[in-house]
Amino acid sequence: MDPKHKFWNEQQKALQLALEDLDDPHTAISLFLDHHATVHSAMISEANLWSFEDEVLEGLTEAEFRCIPANEEHSIAWVLWHLARVEDVTMNILVTGRPQIFFEENWLGKMGFNSIETGNALDTAGIRLLSDVINVEALRAYRLSVGRRTRTVVKNLQWRDFGQKVSPDRLEKIFAEGAVVDSTRWLVDYWGKKTIAGLLLMPPTRHNFVHLNEAARIKQKLQ
Repeated sequence: MDPKHKFWNEQQKALQLALEDLDDPHTAISLFLDHHATVHSAMISEANLWSFEDEVLEGLTEAEFRCIPANEEHSIAWVLWHLARVEDVTMNILVTGRPQIFFEENWLGKMGFNSIETGNALDTAGIRLLSDVINVEALRAYRLSVGRRTRTVVKNLQWRDFGQKVSPDRLEKIFAEGAVVDSTRWLVDYWGKKTIAGLLLMPPTRHNFVHLNEAARIKQKLQ
């Protein structure tokens, strides 16, 4: 295993323990912010940390960003869309009850892909269409905006928030806004079992890491 990835997994375990204990929520928040920074572009924080995202995206051509290699389901474009949409939905609707950045900042109009769901429900043709038409610059800017908002959300959490479960009305709001559709209802059911602390582990840290590994594998096949 790559030493950086091994260290990341060790830090994930440390974050999990901190979020389970919460005798010192400030430590948990600090660990989260460092951990989260490594699965986003270095531009979202001032920390001098390794960025897995920057490593994956470095040197990619636009054609490679859009390409779905043989024996792969996704492009790197789909990976970034999926990561950004899931983090936006969970950190804003579920954790804070506030609107998604996707709508607040009109990213639907900017990205040129006519979908609002997380990408889980897209079939092969839909994934290919996303990969072909999405505005790559806008997609990367959207992901940056989502990452920055997540950091603000987490910095503002109070001790009492971490053990709270997501309210049913917020889960239903995800369906009402079209971020998740009936065919992928399992995703909302999964989130509904989590506390706020649990949501900080999955998706804005572990989920990002898993799919960036997928993107790294795609890149390796392309180069």
